[in-house]
Amino acid sequence: MVEEEKKEESWLQKLCRGDTKLYDVLAGSLPLDPMAAISKEELGILIAQGEKSVKDENYEEAVWKYRLMVDKAIFEATQHQEEKDRYIKLIQDLLSKTAQATERAKEKAEKEGRTDRAAALVKRIEYCKFVSERIEDVLEVASHFYNERLQILGEKGKGEERRGAKRADRMKEDREERPEKRDKKLEKEKKEKRLEEDEEEKREEGEEKEKGEERREKILKGRR
Repeated sequence: MVEEEKKEESWLQKLCRGDTKLYDVLAGSLPLDPMAAISKEELGILIAQGEKSVKDENYEEAVWKYRLMVDKAIFEATQHQEEKDRYIKLIQDLLSKTAQATERAKEKAEKEGRTDRAAALVKRIEYCKFVSERIEDVLEVASHFYNERLQILGEKGKGEERRGAKRADRMKEDREERPEKRDKKLEKEKKEKRLEEDEEEKREEGEEKEKGEERREKILKGRR
């Protein structure tokens, strides 16, 4: 997993084309598995929850909920390019509300002497400002990053499904074959067949990796 994370960090750096600030912001907010990490709640529900937290003056909770909203809205925007303008306005509005709630949470933290928390909240306000101002760049990079991750996760899922099916077939064959009827020749042929299947699986994985590298190179060339 560590190796995969490093590879994806390198990929994100390339997408950011040397823009270290953009990379730093996105490296901390784009999950490797968006389908698992992004909230499953509808945006409308999340927004209502965030607004209620603000109304109840529970600003720390509001900051957390607004973060979920922004992350989800960015992901959805990358998957619905035809609604890009609408999502940009929505994201910028959410970022503005996040900044307001974060400012209130920061003031409270400062009064309570929680300097570390106040400093962290300042960084969150800076994040909101940066993403709002650079929203076009953020969505462009996020779109390439997320689409590539979904492609990889889809290929990985198919590979695991194939391997699972093969394991199930092999276990079934082993259960159905009675020990006293085992033939050394057939055993050897079965072993060779399984080795061939394993080699084929490795070959397919290699081809998928090559296709992925070609796909990424094409994306990078298109952004120069």
